[in-house]
Amino acid sequence: MRKLGRTKSHRKALIRNMAISFFQYGKIETTESKAKAMKRTVESIISLGKKGDLASYRKINAIINHKPTLKKIKEIAERYKDRNSGYTQIIKLSPRKGDNAERAIIKLV
Repeated sequence: MRKLGRTKSHRKALIRNMAISFFQYGKIETTESKAKAMKRTVESIISLGKKGDLASYRKINAIINHKPTLKKIKEIAERYKDRNSGYTQIIKLSPRKGDNAERAIIKLV
């Protein structure tokens, strides 16, 4: 896992909050390294949602702990029931003007 220049607890909170925003809006714009770090978590959450059993939903709830987002994940999992993996796509953008950081959009395919 990428460290992103943060402590473990800060990194976990960052990924959780970004995943919640991602599931609410369907896409988010962030730095390329944060998008790559978040992709792993988002894809595993969607795969757990596809299983549809109680244990899977409890694991998802342990990761994100946000009930309105859990409903969205159920809808998204239904949409991707025939797909094995590759639910997200990272599109590179031009560097940010202030600090020249590589930007990217991560969105559902």
